Amino acid sequence: MNYDFSQPQRQSAVGIIIMAANTLQHLIRALIFPLIFAFAKVDSKHLAYIGLAILVLVVILFVFSYFNYRNFTFFLDEQKQEFIINKGIFNKTQLTVQLDKIQQVNINQNLLQKIIGIYGLKVDTAGSEGQEVSIKAIDEKIANSLREHLLSRKSVLANETSTNETATIQEDVPFLKVSLGTLFKVGLTSNYGSTIALLIAFIYPLIHNAKEFLKAFDMDEGQVENAVESLFTLFSIGILVAVILFLILAINVIRTFVKYFEFHISKHKHSLLISHGLFAKKNTLLSPNKVQITSYSQNYFQKKMNLLNMNLKQASSGVAKDGKNLESNNLLIPGCNPSERDELIKMIMGEIPAKGKMFIPDWRFLNLPIFFRVVFPIGIFMIFWSFIPEFKPYYPAAIIYFLMAVPMIYISYKRHRITVNKEFIVKRSGIWDVKNSLLFPHKIQAITTFQYPWHKGVDVGHVNLHTAAGVIHFKYGNYTEIKKLVNYWLYQIESGSEEWM
Repeated sequence: MNYDFSQPQRQSAVGIIIMAANTLQHLIRALIFPLIFAFAKVDSKHLAYIGLAILVLVVILFVFSYFNYRNFTFFLDEQKQEFIINKGIFNKTQLTVQLDKIQQVNINQNLLQKIIGIYGLKVDTAGSEGQEVSIKAIDEKIANSLREHLLSRKSVLANETSTNETATIQEDVPFLKVSLGTLFKVGLTSNYGSTIALLIAFIYPLIHNAKEFLKAFDMDEGQVENAVESLFTLFSIGILVAVILFLILAINVIRTFVKYFEFHISKHKHSLLISHGLFAKKNTLLSPNKVQITSYSQNYFQKKMNLLNMNLKQASSGVAKDGKNLESNNLLIPGCNPSERDELIKMIMGEIPAKGKMFIPDWRFLNLPIFFRVVFPIGIFMIFWSFIPEFKPYYPAAIIYFLMAVPMIYISYKRHRITVNKEFIVKRSGIWDVKNSLLFPHKIQAITTFQYPWHKGVDVGHVNLHTAAGVIHFKYGNYTEIKKLVNYWLYQIESGSEEWM
Protein backbone atom coordinates (compact mmCIF):
# COMPACT_ATOMS: atom_id res chain seq x y z
CA MET A 1 0.00 0.00 0.00
CA ASN A 2 1.28 3.46 -0.93
CA TYR A 3 1.03 6.57 1.23
CA ASP A 4 1.14 10.21 0.19
CA PHE A 5 3.93 11.94 2.13
CA SER A 6 3.86 15.11 0.02
CA GLN A 7 1.42 16.77 2.46
CA PRO A 8 2.31 17.62 6.08
CA GLN A 9 1.04 15.00 8.50
CA ARG A 10 1.22 14.30 12.19
CA GLN A 11 2.25 11.35 14.28
CA SER A 12 -0.24 8.93 15.76
CA ALA A 13 -2.31 10.56 18.52
CA VAL A 14 -0.99 8.09 21.09
CA GLY A 15 2.34 9.84 20.60
CA ILE A 16 1.09 12.20 23.32
CA ILE A 17 1.34 9.35 25.83
CA ILE A 18 4.80 8.36 24.56
CA MET A 19 6.21 11.89 24.81
CA ALA A 20 4.72 12.43 28.28
CA ALA A 21 5.99 9.05 29.48
CA ASN A 22 9.53 9.74 28.19
CA THR A 23 9.68 13.11 29.94
CA LEU A 24 8.24 11.63 33.14
CA GLN A 25 10.80 8.83 33.06
CA HIS A 26 13.69 11.31 32.86
CA LEU A 27 12.23 13.34 35.75
CA ILE A 28 11.81 10.26 37.94
CA ARG A 29 15.40 9.18 37.29
CA ALA A 30 16.69 12.63 38.19
CA LEU A 31 14.47 13.13 41.27
CA ILE A 32 14.02 9.62 42.68
CA PHE A 33 16.20 10.12 45.78
CA PRO A 34 14.97 13.68 46.57
CA LEU A 35 11.41 12.33 46.37
CA ILE A 36 12.23 9.46 48.73
CA PHE A 37 13.81 11.89 51.20
CA ALA A 38 10.83 14.23 50.92
CA PHE A 39 8.31 11.47 51.67
CA ALA A 40 10.51 10.22 54.54
CA LYS A 41 11.02 13.61 56.19
CA VAL A 42 7.76 15.43 55.54
CA ASP A 43 4.91 15.43 58.02
CA SER A 44 1.95 13.21 57.19
CA LYS A 45 -0.34 16.27 56.86
CA HIS A 46 1.85 17.58 54.02
CA LEU A 47 1.82 14.34 52.01
CA ALA A 48 -1.42 15.39 50.31
CA TYR A 49 0.25 18.59 49.05
CA ILE A 50 3.19 16.60 47.64
CA GLY A 51 0.77 14.21 45.92
CA LEU A 52 -1.18 17.15 44.50
CA ALA A 53 2.04 18.76 43.20
CA ILE A 54 2.99 15.51 41.47
CA LEU A 55 -0.47 15.29 39.90
CA VAL A 56 -0.22 18.88 38.64
CA LEU A 57 3.23 18.11 37.19
CA VAL A 58 1.83 15.09 35.31
CA VAL A 59 -1.05 17.19 33.93
CA ILE A 60 1.43 19.86 32.75
CA LEU A 61 3.53 17.16 31.07
CA PHE A 62 0.50 15.91 29.15
CA VAL A 63 -0.47 19.45 28.13
CA PHE A 64 3.03 20.14 26.78
CA SER A 65 3.05 16.74 25.07
CA TYR A 66 -0.26 17.58 23.40
CA PHE A 67 1.08 20.86 22.00
CA ASN A 68 4.26 19.09 20.90
CA TYR A 69 2.09 16.57 19.07
CA ARG A 70 0.01 19.31 17.41
CA ASN A 71 3.07 21.28 16.25
CA PHE A 72 5.07 18.28 14.99
CA THR A 73 4.55 17.63 11.28
CA PHE A 74 6.63 15.96 8.58
CA PHE A 75 6.49 15.63 4.81
CA LEU A 76 8.57 14.89 1.73
CA ASP A 77 9.37 17.60 -0.83
CA GLU A 78 9.24 15.75 -4.16
CA GLN A 79 10.96 18.41 -6.22
CA LYS A 80 13.85 19.17 -3.86
CA GLN A 81 14.19 15.58 -2.60
CA GLU A 82 14.05 16.73 1.02
CA PHE A 83 12.49 15.42 4.20
CA ILE A 84 11.09 18.35 6.21
CA ILE A 85 10.15 18.30 9.90
CA ASN A 86 8.39 21.16 11.70
CA LYS A 87 8.33 21.13 15.48
CA GLY A 88 8.41 23.28 18.61
CA ILE A 89 5.91 25.02 20.90
CA PHE A 90 7.44 28.44 21.57
CA ASN A 91 10.50 28.22 19.32
CA LYS A 92 9.32 26.95 15.96
CA THR A 93 11.96 24.83 14.22
CA GLN A 94 12.08 23.53 10.66
CA LEU A 95 14.57 20.75 10.05
CA THR A 96 15.42 19.90 6.45
CA VAL A 97 17.22 16.68 5.53
CA GLN A 98 18.51 15.96 2.03
CA LEU A 99 17.52 12.43 1.02
CA ASP A 100 20.97 11.64 -0.36
CA LYS A 101 22.49 12.47 3.07
CA ILE A 102 20.45 9.81 4.84
CA GLN A 103 22.55 6.82 5.85
CA GLN A 104 20.01 4.60 7.53
CA VAL A 105 16.46 4.69 8.81
CA ASN A 106 15.65 2.77 12.00
CA ILE A 107 12.21 1.56 13.01
CA ASN A 108 12.32 1.00 16.77
CA GLN A 109 9.83 -0.25 19.32
CA ASN A 110 10.45 0.07 23.04
CA LEU A 111 8.38 -1.70 25.69
CA LEU A 112 5.74 1.06 25.99
CA GLN A 113 5.43 1.37 22.20
CA LYS A 114 5.06 -2.41 21.98
CA ILE A 115 2.20 -2.35 24.51
CA ILE A 116 0.41 0.46 22.67
CA GLY A 117 1.10 -1.06 19.24
CA ILE A 118 3.05 1.72 17.54
CA TYR A 119 6.63 2.28 16.37
CA GLY A 120 9.26 5.00 16.46
CA LEU A 121 11.24 6.06 13.39
CA LYS A 122 14.72 7.57 13.56
CA VAL A 123 16.74 9.00 10.68
CA ASP A 124 20.56 8.96 10.82
CA THR A 125 22.37 11.37 8.52
CA ALA A 126 25.99 12.22 7.75
CA GLY A 127 27.26 15.47 9.27
CA SER A 128 24.12 16.10 11.27
CA GLU A 129 26.07 17.68 14.15
CA GLY A 130 24.34 15.51 16.67
CA GLN A 131 20.80 16.51 15.59
CA GLU A 132 18.36 13.64 15.82
CA VAL A 133 15.44 13.25 13.43
CA SER A 134 12.98 11.16 15.40
CA ILE A 135 9.28 10.38 15.07
CA LYS A 136 7.99 8.90 18.33
CA ALA A 137 4.66 7.34 17.28
CA ILE A 138 3.82 5.97 13.85
CA ASP A 139 1.95 2.99 12.43
CA GLU A 140 4.14 0.08 11.28
CA LYS A 141 2.98 0.10 7.64
CA ILE A 142 3.36 3.89 7.39
CA ALA A 143 6.81 3.63 9.02
CA ASN A 144 7.95 0.98 6.52
CA SER A 145 6.64 3.00 3.59
CA LEU A 146 8.25 6.22 4.81
CA ARG A 147 11.54 4.42 5.38
CA GLU A 148 11.65 3.27 1.76
CA HIS A 149 10.82 6.74 0.49
CA LEU A 150 13.58 8.28 2.62
CA LEU A 151 16.21 5.83 1.41
CA SER A 152 15.35 6.31 -2.25
CA ARG A 153 17.30 8.98 -4.14
CA LYS A 154 14.78 8.91 -6.96
CA SER A 155 11.34 10.44 -6.72
CA VAL A 156 9.16 7.55 -5.71
CA LEU A 157 6.33 9.97 -5.04
CA ALA A 158 5.95 10.57 -8.75
CA ASN A 159 5.67 6.85 -9.44
CA GLU A 160 3.16 5.73 -6.87
CA THR A 161 0.89 4.34 -9.55
CA SER A 162 3.57 1.89 -10.67
CA THR A 163 3.34 -1.55 -9.12
CA ASN A 164 7.12 -1.84 -9.26
CA GLU A 165 7.52 1.02 -6.81
CA THR A 166 5.53 -0.53 -3.98
CA ALA A 167 6.62 1.03 -0.70
CA THR A 168 5.59 -1.89 1.45
CA ILE A 169 8.60 -3.85 2.60
CA GLN A 170 8.81 -7.38 1.26
CA GLU A 171 11.19 -9.10 3.60
CA ASP A 172 13.23 -11.90 2.07
CA VAL A 173 14.30 -14.98 3.91
CA PRO A 174 17.17 -13.98 6.28
CA PHE A 175 20.56 -15.09 4.97
CA LEU A 176 22.14 -14.50 8.42
CA LYS A 177 20.35 -15.46 11.60
CA VAL A 178 22.03 -15.53 15.01
CA SER A 179 20.84 -18.36 17.25
CA LEU A 180 20.46 -18.20 21.03
CA GLY A 181 23.46 -20.50 21.43
CA THR A 182 25.61 -18.16 19.35
CA LEU A 183 24.45 -15.16 21.40
CA PHE A 184 25.44 -17.02 24.54
CA LYS A 185 28.93 -17.60 23.11
CA VAL A 186 29.21 -13.93 22.08
CA GLY A 187 28.19 -12.84 25.58
CA LEU A 188 30.86 -15.04 27.13
CA THR A 189 33.67 -13.92 24.83
CA SER A 190 33.28 -10.16 24.24
CA ASN A 191 32.74 -6.70 25.74
CA TYR A 192 34.74 -7.29 28.94
CA GLY A 193 36.00 -3.69 29.09
CA SER A 194 32.58 -2.06 28.68
CA THR A 195 31.07 -4.40 31.29
CA ILE A 196 33.78 -3.55 33.84
CA ALA A 197 33.11 0.16 33.22
CA LEU A 198 29.38 -0.48 33.64
CA LEU A 199 29.96 -2.27 36.96
CA ILE A 200 32.08 0.62 38.27
CA ALA A 201 29.51 3.16 37.06
CA PHE A 202 26.77 1.23 38.87
CA ILE A 203 28.52 0.37 42.14
CA TYR A 204 29.95 3.83 42.91
CA PRO A 205 26.61 5.74 42.71
CA LEU A 206 24.96 2.88 44.64
CA ILE A 207 27.38 3.28 47.56
CA HIS A 208 27.10 7.08 47.43
CA ASN A 209 23.28 7.04 47.35
CA ALA A 210 23.19 4.48 50.16
CA LYS A 211 25.20 6.87 52.34
CA GLU A 212 22.88 9.77 51.47
CA PHE A 213 19.83 7.62 52.21
CA LEU A 214 21.18 6.67 55.64
CA LYS A 215 22.00 10.33 56.37
CA ALA A 216 18.42 11.29 55.56
CA PHE A 217 17.23 8.95 58.26
CA ASP A 218 20.02 9.98 60.67
CA MET A 219 21.40 6.46 60.55
CA ASP A 220 24.81 7.03 58.96
CA GLU A 221 27.49 5.98 61.40
CA GLY A 222 29.93 4.55 58.88
CA GLN A 223 27.79 1.50 58.06
CA VAL A 224 28.53 1.67 54.32
CA GLU A 225 32.30 1.92 54.81
CA ASN A 226 32.21 -0.89 57.36
CA ALA A 227 30.22 -3.08 54.98
CA VAL A 228 32.72 -2.50 52.17
CA GLU A 229 35.67 -3.21 54.48
CA SER A 230 34.02 -6.37 55.78
CA LEU A 231 33.92 -7.76 52.24
CA PHE A 232 37.71 -7.84 52.20
CA THR A 233 37.82 -9.58 55.55
CA LEU A 234 35.13 -12.15 54.74
CA PHE A 235 36.35 -13.14 51.31
CA SER A 236 39.75 -14.05 50.12
CA ILE A 237 41.07 -12.23 47.07
CA GLY A 238 40.59 -15.36 44.97
CA ILE A 239 36.90 -15.65 45.82
CA LEU A 240 36.40 -11.94 45.22
CA VAL A 241 38.00 -12.21 41.78
CA ALA A 242 35.79 -15.22 40.98
CA VAL A 243 32.67 -13.25 41.97
CA ILE A 244 33.72 -10.31 39.81
CA LEU A 245 34.41 -12.59 36.83
CA PHE A 246 31.02 -14.25 37.27
CA LEU A 247 29.31 -10.84 37.35
CA ILE A 248 31.15 -9.71 34.22
CA LEU A 249 30.18 -12.84 32.30
CA ALA A 250 26.58 -12.80 33.55
CA ILE A 251 26.12 -9.13 32.64
CA ASN A 252 27.72 -9.71 29.24
CA VAL A 253 25.36 -12.57 28.45
CA ILE A 254 22.26 -10.70 29.63
CA ARG A 255 23.18 -7.53 27.69
CA THR A 256 23.86 -9.54 24.55
CA PHE A 257 20.53 -11.42 24.77
CA VAL A 258 18.52 -8.25 25.41
CA LYS A 259 20.13 -6.24 22.62
CA TYR A 260 20.59 -8.86 19.89
CA PHE A 261 17.68 -11.23 20.51
CA GLU A 262 16.36 -12.66 17.20
CA PHE A 263 19.11 -10.91 15.25
CA HIS A 264 18.79 -11.48 11.52
CA ILE A 265 19.80 -9.83 8.25
CA SER A 266 17.97 -10.12 4.95
CA LYS A 267 18.39 -8.49 1.55
CA HIS A 268 15.75 -5.99 0.50
CA LYS A 269 16.16 -4.57 -3.01
CA HIS A 270 19.59 -2.90 -2.88
CA SER A 271 19.74 -2.64 0.91
CA LEU A 272 20.28 -4.78 3.99
CA LEU A 273 17.42 -5.14 6.47
CA ILE A 274 18.78 -5.68 10.00
CA SER A 275 16.42 -6.59 12.85
CA HIS A 276 17.07 -7.37 16.52
CA GLY A 277 16.03 -6.67 20.11
CA LEU A 278 14.12 -8.29 22.97
CA PHE A 279 12.27 -5.47 24.76
CA ALA A 280 13.23 -2.66 22.36
CA LYS A 281 12.82 -3.97 18.82
CA LYS A 282 15.03 -2.28 16.22
CA ASN A 283 14.77 -2.55 12.44
CA THR A 284 17.40 -0.88 10.27
CA LEU A 285 17.44 -0.57 6.50
CA LEU A 286 21.03 0.07 5.43
CA SER A 287 22.41 0.94 2.01
CA PRO A 288 25.78 -0.84 1.53
CA ASN A 289 27.30 2.13 -0.30
CA LYS A 290 26.83 4.22 2.86
CA VAL A 291 29.28 2.03 4.80
CA GLN A 292 32.65 3.76 5.16
CA ILE A 293 34.71 1.13 7.01
CA THR A 294 33.93 -2.57 7.28
CA SER A 295 35.72 -4.29 10.14
CA TYR A 296 35.67 -7.65 11.88
CA SER A 297 37.34 -8.78 15.10
CA GLN A 298 38.06 -12.07 16.79
CA ASN A 299 39.78 -13.13 20.00
CA TYR A 300 41.31 -16.46 21.03
CA PHE A 301 38.09 -17.98 22.43
CA GLN A 302 36.01 -16.80 19.47
CA LYS A 303 38.52 -18.35 17.08
CA LYS A 304 38.11 -21.70 18.85
CA MET A 305 34.32 -21.34 18.54
CA ASN A 306 34.53 -20.33 14.86
CA LEU A 307 32.75 -17.00 15.31
CA LEU A 308 33.59 -13.31 15.03
CA ASN A 309 31.96 -9.89 15.34
CA MET A 310 31.55 -7.47 12.44
CA ASN A 311 31.21 -3.69 12.62
CA LEU A 312 29.83 -1.55 9.80
CA LYS A 313 30.93 2.05 10.34
CA GLN A 314 29.05 4.86 8.66
CA ALA A 315 29.69 8.56 8.34
CA SER A 316 29.59 10.46 11.61
CA SER A 317 29.50 14.18 12.36
CA GLY A 318 32.01 13.56 15.15
CA VAL A 319 29.77 15.44 17.57
CA ALA A 320 28.03 13.38 20.21
CA LYS A 321 26.96 14.75 23.55
CA ASP A 322 26.64 11.35 25.17
CA GLY A 323 28.23 9.00 22.68
CA LYS A 324 24.92 7.61 21.44
CA ASN A 325 25.12 9.43 18.12
CA LEU A 326 28.49 7.89 17.33
CA GLU A 327 27.30 4.47 18.47
CA SER A 328 24.23 4.62 16.22
CA ASN A 329 26.48 5.06 13.19
CA ASN A 330 28.23 1.75 13.96
CA LEU A 331 26.24 -1.39 13.28
CA LEU A 332 27.55 -4.41 15.17
CA ILE A 333 26.82 -7.83 13.73
CA PRO A 334 27.53 -10.44 16.44
CA GLY A 335 28.39 -14.10 16.06
CA CYS A 336 29.18 -14.40 12.34
CA ASN A 337 31.03 -17.42 11.04
CA PRO A 338 33.73 -16.92 8.36
CA SER A 339 31.40 -17.78 5.46
CA GLU A 340 28.76 -15.30 6.65
CA ARG A 341 31.49 -12.67 7.06
CA ASP A 342 32.64 -13.23 3.48
CA GLU A 343 29.08 -12.99 2.17
CA LEU A 344 28.55 -9.66 3.97
CA ILE A 345 31.87 -8.31 2.70
CA LYS A 346 30.87 -9.23 -0.87
CA MET A 347 27.54 -7.43 -0.46
CA ILE A 348 29.14 -4.28 0.93
CA MET A 349 32.44 -4.14 -0.97
CA GLY A 350 31.64 -6.18 -4.06
CA GLU A 351 34.38 -8.78 -3.54
CA ILE A 352 36.68 -10.31 -0.97
CA PRO A 353 39.92 -8.26 -0.75
CA ALA A 354 42.73 -10.09 -2.52
CA LYS A 355 46.15 -10.45 -0.97
CA GLY A 356 48.29 -7.38 -1.40
CA LYS A 357 51.57 -5.99 -0.20
CA MET A 358 51.93 -5.96 3.58
CA PHE A 359 53.69 -3.11 5.36
CA ILE A 360 55.06 -3.67 8.88
CA PRO A 361 56.20 -1.12 11.48
CA ASP A 362 59.77 -0.52 12.53
CA TRP A 363 60.94 -1.96 15.88
CA ARG A 364 60.97 1.60 17.25
CA PHE A 365 57.21 1.13 17.56
CA LEU A 366 58.04 -0.41 20.98
CA ASN A 367 60.08 2.47 22.42
CA LEU A 368 57.50 5.04 23.51
CA PRO A 369 54.87 2.56 24.76
CA ILE A 370 57.45 0.72 26.87
CA PHE A 371 58.74 4.00 28.33
CA PHE A 372 55.38 5.67 29.10
CA ARG A 373 53.40 2.54 30.01
CA VAL A 374 56.06 0.46 31.76
CA VAL A 375 59.26 2.31 32.73
CA PHE A 376 57.64 5.60 33.79
CA PRO A 377 54.78 4.23 35.99
CA ILE A 378 56.99 1.57 37.59
CA GLY A 379 59.70 4.21 38.19
CA ILE A 380 57.14 6.43 39.97
CA PHE A 381 56.01 3.44 42.04
CA MET A 382 59.61 2.61 43.01
CA ILE A 383 60.18 6.18 44.24
CA PHE A 384 57.10 5.94 46.48
CA TRP A 385 58.11 2.40 47.50
CA SER A 386 61.53 3.65 48.61
CA PHE A 387 60.30 6.50 50.79
CA ILE A 388 56.78 5.54 51.93
CA PRO A 389 56.49 2.41 54.09
CA GLU A 390 52.81 1.89 53.21
CA PHE A 391 53.85 1.02 49.63
CA LYS A 392 56.21 -1.79 50.71
CA PRO A 393 53.65 -4.63 50.65
CA TYR A 394 52.50 -3.77 47.11
CA TYR A 395 55.70 -4.53 45.21
CA PRO A 396 54.24 -7.83 43.80
CA ALA A 397 51.61 -5.74 41.99
CA ALA A 398 54.40 -3.85 40.18
CA ILE A 399 56.02 -7.14 39.14
CA ILE A 400 52.70 -8.49 37.83
CA TYR A 401 52.08 -5.23 35.96
CA PHE A 402 55.52 -5.44 34.32
CA LEU A 403 55.06 -9.09 33.33
CA MET A 404 51.69 -8.29 31.74
CA ALA A 405 52.43 -4.91 30.11
CA VAL A 406 55.59 -5.84 28.17
CA PRO A 407 54.08 -8.87 26.35
CA MET A 408 50.93 -6.87 25.54
CA ILE A 409 52.97 -4.08 23.96
CA TYR A 410 54.96 -6.62 21.96
CA ILE A 411 51.75 -8.33 20.75
CA SER A 412 50.38 -4.93 19.72
CA TYR A 413 53.56 -4.39 17.66
CA LYS A 414 53.28 -7.81 15.97
CA ARG A 415 49.61 -7.23 15.09
CA HIS A 416 50.08 -3.71 13.74
CA ARG A 417 50.01 -4.22 9.96
CA ILE A 418 48.55 -2.61 6.85
CA THR A 419 47.96 -4.45 3.57
CA VAL A 420 47.42 -2.59 0.30
CA ASN A 421 46.28 -3.81 -3.10
CA LYS A 422 44.76 -2.07 -6.10
CA GLU A 423 41.22 -1.94 -4.74
CA PHE A 424 41.40 -2.14 -0.94
CA ILE A 425 43.23 -1.12 2.21
CA VAL A 426 43.23 -3.58 5.13
CA LYS A 427 44.45 -2.43 8.56
CA ARG A 428 45.15 -5.11 11.19
CA SER A 429 45.58 -4.29 14.89
CA GLY A 430 44.73 -5.38 18.43
CA ILE A 431 46.04 -7.25 21.44
CA TRP A 432 43.28 -9.55 22.68
CA ASP A 433 40.67 -8.83 19.99
CA VAL A 434 42.41 -8.96 16.60
CA LYS A 435 40.71 -6.40 14.38
CA ASN A 436 40.78 -6.09 10.57
CA SER A 437 39.45 -2.86 9.04
CA LEU A 438 38.63 -2.80 5.31
CA LEU A 439 38.51 0.46 3.39
CA PHE A 440 38.08 1.61 -0.21
CA PRO A 441 40.69 4.25 -1.17
CA HIS A 442 37.93 6.47 -2.63
CA LYS A 443 36.33 6.64 0.85
CA ILE A 444 39.39 8.53 2.14
CA GLN A 445 38.63 12.21 2.75
CA ALA A 446 42.06 13.37 3.90
CA ILE A 447 45.55 11.95 4.45
CA THR A 448 48.08 13.27 6.95
CA THR A 449 51.68 12.11 7.34
CA PHE A 450 54.19 13.14 10.01
CA GLN A 451 57.63 12.24 11.24
CA TYR A 452 59.36 12.86 14.57
CA PRO A 453 62.60 14.86 14.14
CA TRP A 454 64.68 12.08 15.70
CA HIS A 455 63.32 9.57 13.15
CA LYS A 456 64.39 11.42 10.02
CA GLY A 457 67.76 9.73 9.93
CA VAL A 458 66.22 6.24 10.11
CA ASP A 459 63.37 7.03 7.64
CA VAL A 460 60.49 6.18 10.00
CA GLY A 461 57.12 7.97 9.88
CA HIS A 462 53.38 7.75 10.35
CA VAL A 463 50.25 8.10 8.21
CA ASN A 464 46.61 8.77 9.16
CA LEU A 465 43.76 7.99 6.75
CA HIS A 466 40.80 10.24 7.61
CA THR A 467 37.34 8.98 6.67
CA ALA A 468 33.82 10.11 7.48
CA ALA A 469 33.60 7.23 9.99
CA GLY A 470 36.92 7.73 11.78
CA VAL A 471 40.68 7.62 11.32
CA ILE A 472 42.86 4.63 10.41
CA HIS A 473 46.41 4.93 11.78
CA PHE A 474 49.59 3.26 10.59
CA LYS A 475 52.57 4.07 12.82
CA TYR A 476 56.32 3.71 12.53
CA GLY A 477 56.39 2.58 8.92
CA ASN A 478 59.09 3.17 6.33
CA TYR A 479 58.53 6.85 5.50
CA THR A 480 59.67 6.54 1.88
CA GLU A 481 57.16 3.74 1.30
CA ILE A 482 54.46 5.73 3.11
CA LYS A 483 54.93 8.72 0.78
CA LYS A 484 54.67 6.43 -2.25
CA LEU A 485 51.44 4.97 -0.87
CA VAL A 486 50.01 8.43 -0.22
CA ASN A 487 50.74 9.51 -3.81
CA TYR A 488 49.08 6.32 -5.10
CA TRP A 489 45.96 6.82 -2.94
CA LEU A 490 45.67 10.48 -3.96
CA TYR A 491 45.89 9.43 -7.60
CA GLN A 492 43.11 6.87 -7.06
CA ILE A 493 40.91 9.47 -5.34
CA GLU A 494 41.42 12.14 -8.00
CA SER A 495 41.15 9.85 -11.03
CA GLY A 496 38.22 7.74 -9.75
CA SER A 497 34.54 8.50 -10.27
CA GLU A 498 33.17 6.64 -7.23
CA GLU A 499 31.31 8.54 -4.55
CA TRP A 500 32.22 8.12 -0.87
CA MET A 501 28.52 8.22 0.05
